[in-house]
Amino acid sequence: MPSAAEPVVPTLDIARLDRSGRVSARSLLDQLGWRPGDRLRVDVIDGAILIWPASDGWPLVGARGDLALPVAVRQMCAIYTWDLVVLAAERVHDLLIVHPAATVARLLAGLHTRLTAGGHGR
Repeated sequence: MPSAAEPVVPTLDIARLDRSGRVSARSLLDQLGWRPGDRLRVDVIDGAILIWPASDGWPLVGARGDLALPVAVRQMCAIYTWDLVVLAAERVHDLLIVHPAATVARLLAGLHTRLTAGGHGR
């Protein structure tokens, strides 16, 4: 386990929400060791969806390596059908975090402004 000084570097993926509220997350679910039928808990913090294993949770992992995101949770995060999301798996914490793509774009905006301020790439 990393020390407090070492940042946890998640494994990232991008997925598109389908019409039934599912996202394909097979590679990240495999990395976390989560299998079809596993029971998971879900919470929303700061506009992100946090998902972790819990015996009293819901079976959210589908047979094809997809993850069902409950409608109420999607609504709280302003994630809608066909939206892109950024998935971050943190194996150290046995946690999957789902970020709306719009949130990630806002977080990157400041960095991109600094990177392009010097006229680079022109």
